[in-house]
Amino acid sequence: MASTEGLVPITRAFLASYYDKHQFPPLSDEVSRLCDEIRSMARDLQQGRTLSEGESLLVHEAESTPPHKIDENMWKNREQIEEILFLLKRSNWPTMLQQQSTAQDAELGAVLLRLKEKFESALEVLVTFQARNSEHVFNTVMTYLPQDFRGTLIRQQKERSERNKQAAVEALINSGGSIREQYALLWNQQMERRKQLAQLGSATGVYKTLVKYLVGVPQVLLDFVRQINDDEGPMEEQRHRYGPPLYSLTKMALNIRLFLSLLWQHLEAGKLQGNQIPVLEKAVDVYVSEFERFIKFIGNVFVNAPFFITAEDAGAIEASKNEEYQEVSVAAGKTHEVSLTVEDINSYIAWDFSLIQGRLNLQDIGFSMEYEDSSGKKTPILPYRRYESDQGNFCTCMAGNYKLVWDNSYSSFFSKVLRYKVDCIPPVVESSASANQLEG
Repeated sequence: MASTEGLVPITRAFLASYYDKHQFPPLSDEVSRLCDEIRSMARDLQQGRTLSEGESLLVHEAESTPPHKIDENMWKNREQIEEILFLLKRSNWPTMLQQQSTAQDAELGAVLLRLKEKFESALEVLVTFQARNSEHVFNTVMTYLPQDFRGTLIRQQKERSERNKQAAVEALINSGGSIREQYALLWNQQMERRKQLAQLGSATGVYKTLVKYLVGVPQVLLDFVRQINDDEGPMEEQRHRYGPPLYSLTKMALNIRLFLSLLWQHLEAGKLQGNQIPVLEKAVDVYVSEFERFIKFIGNVFVNAPFFITAEDAGAIEASKNEEYQEVSVAAGKTHEVSLTVEDINSYIAWDFSLIQGRLNLQDIGFSMEYEDSSGKKTPILPYRRYESDQGNFCTCMAGNYKLVWDNSYSSFFSKVLRYKVDCIPPVVESSASANQLEG
């Protein structure tokens, strides 16, 4: 049993410093472009027909903001991949494709089989990630529990619980439950696991004493499971850092599935536009490659993230955070500006900023930098671009005033909470005396 003496649960400030060292390289711009193109093609297929209840539900989901949880988005992607694979099964193709009566049908069938292979690969990667991550969390927790019969009982109880959950899923499948119903059940089971952890961590009085002393659960572990998934707890930092790219991939998967569902109806009627399939094939290529890249990255981040840190480290990180970073709410239609006066050329202007995500998952803010000379003439230094977060620096070649601008003017309704740090670092210049000493 690993010792927890002197340890406290990880804090959001600690995770912020840890994630600073593990920044996810941005998604390809093709994700946004192809998602929009697939959605536009789906809208074209909706014209002139009445949608079924299932199609209307899917349209609504594709147009809605993805859920604000990492694991829920993982399950949502897994659900959409399984739904897409169901559509891509040869037995579920439109009749004209199954018959392969023309060369065009045979060519399209070959494309669909290639897409099916790609989604099968993505599903395997995701299932493996979820299983390994779950096992890693459980095994890490178990290192802080008694390694005698009590630990064995906890492990047996967990295995029994998981068997019962799996049996419930299999019963639903055997009774003809849909893929949507299966994943609704799987997510409810996931939330039930969280609820049980929260109840354990929040236990009071006699029950808490029994848990702590008879079962042998350390107090710091109880505190960890109680607060880990709080709305403003440590996992909110994870959602803030890594949620936006995953939300974009969720939306892309939903739109690919929507397009395929609508396309099947048009193929039954013998209608197909020449550019639709190449766009679909490109969108699937980009989705699968970017999704697998995200899973690989996030898996490495999660497996190396600690559960506990020393109280001294927690205090030092919190103090450093409070000293260096500022937070400001940038109202809809407004900007926030920071001006720096640079006295020496070859100084460095450095910045680090990110958005504190709210319930609406507002993902980006405009950022640019300009130089203003003594006469008031302005020169763009960094062109305007919208970011989820950014770190960078600029070596100045002119003294004068530099202005960093965060722009939320394109938003009509929603403010953005900006967390930022800006600094001006003067050039390092050796004094004559120091240079002479070195020469001597």
